[in-house]
Amino acid sequence: MITSRRMAAVDVNAEALGVPRKQLMESSGNAVARVVRDLVEPGSAVAIVAGRGNNGGDALVTARFLNAYDVTVSLLGRPETISTTIARENWDALVAAEANVQTVTDSANFDLGTPDLVIDAMLGTGVTGALREPEATAARAINDSDALVLSVDVPSGVDADTGDSAGVAVDADHVVTFHDAKPGLDALDCDVTVADIGIPAAAELFTGPGDVLALHRDSQSHKGDHGDVLVVGGGPYTGAPALAAQAALRAGADLARVACPEHVAREVQGYSENLIVREFSGDHLSPEHVSDLLDYAADRDVVVFGPGLGDHDDSLAAVEQFLAEFAGTAVVDADALQVVPEIDSEATLICTPHQGELQKMGGSTASDWRERTDLVAEFAADLGHTLLVKGRYDVISDGDEVRVNRTGNPGMTVGGTGDVLAGATGALACVLSPLDAAAVAAYANGRAGDFAADEFGSGLVATDVLKRLPAGLEGEE
Repeated sequence: MITSRRMAAVDVNAEALGVPRKQLMESSGNAVARVVRDLVEPGSAVAIVAGRGNNGGDALVTARFLNAYDVTVSLLGRPETISTTIARENWDALVAAEANVQTVTDSANFDLGTPDLVIDAMLGTGVTGALREPEATAARAINDSDALVLSVDVPSGVDADTGDSAGVAVDADHVVTFHDAKPGLDALDCDVTVADIGIPAAAELFTGPGDVLALHRDSQSHKGDHGDVLVVGGGPYTGAPALAAQAALRAGADLARVACPEHVAREVQGYSENLIVREFSGDHLSPEHVSDLLDYAADRDVVVFGPGLGDHDDSLAAVEQFLAEFAGTAVVDADALQVVPEIDSEATLICTPHQGELQKMGGSTASDWRERTDLVAEFAADLGHTLLVKGRYDVISDGDEVRVNRTGNPGMTVGGTGDVLAGATGALACVLSPLDAAAVAAYANGRAGDFAADEFGSGLVATDVLKRLPAGLEGEE
């Protein structure tokens, strides 16, 4: 199964891999036509009711594959408002061929006729909520018809993820959905055909520009809606927690805080006036600080634990105590990683080890990235937490799903780039699932590093990656 949001990402990733969406639309329309041929005899009357997006575009392609049928196409809206170039091209092709097409700009004028089969292609998987006009009137007419009803991808008005509808929805007899089943279709009383349209498996496995589609901001957003991140670290090092916190801001968090020992607090604050620094006594984290840290962390969305923390016995004991008592979401990095296998925690953890740190945690690695994906997935399942294992190919898994990231370059072996990744993961975990947050962070961090390498080659430094992180989060290749 695949959710509507993930399906949108996979479509974009497929295009980035060299499989154009126009080609996928051709395959989709052909798949629908094959089912039409199974359902009704040649010469039958087929009415296509098409929306102005790619769902309608799929059905416009279908019309070209049904020369043996009496096909009429009703476009809901004006042709100039068709929302994508490829759907518009397929409309123009039908017009140029003098196909039986009509436009519906007023729901009062909608006339379905008396077809043997109706193809519902008004709205696809990415649209939720109650149908508006003229779609609502068209849906009622389709439901009142005696014709067989075949919906493209999902019946219009039905939520593809839940099967629910907010009002009138098309009552389909058959659905042709693409690439993989959608969760909401299980709730419907209809036959479902899952059509392979040629999307490569790599579009799901490898991170790509589609993955960042999950990030969006409501125009009515307020401060804090996109994350309040706390970085706990510092002591032996001051740059690491500052980099992680600044990366959280660059990745979209509204607030970034650093909790660090008092003797380095001034230095950490000096890296940026955008950081909120809270000091604790002593020169390293100790168990005596955990109670206050837990109280402070309770009001944050995500905690990033480990950058610059060091491996003092007291610090590791404090990490263990904190994570054992913490029930929120935490990104665990650097020296803090080694305590994770020893604790029983209710927290949601995203662990970001490099391969050496993974082995210290008890995991296994391999030189071949395909073998490594299996090993990471197995270890993530054993841990019960999400892993982002850094390498030439980053491997991300929650034990059920696996993603692989291929962005990045050898110049990123410089110190600090992992801290940028940890901070970005923390920010994204405020608004995405752990797996998605880790995958998008790996993609964006590597992409930012690639942009930096274009300018500085192997002489890039972590702050170069930090500055380019917002560009790394842009969806365009």
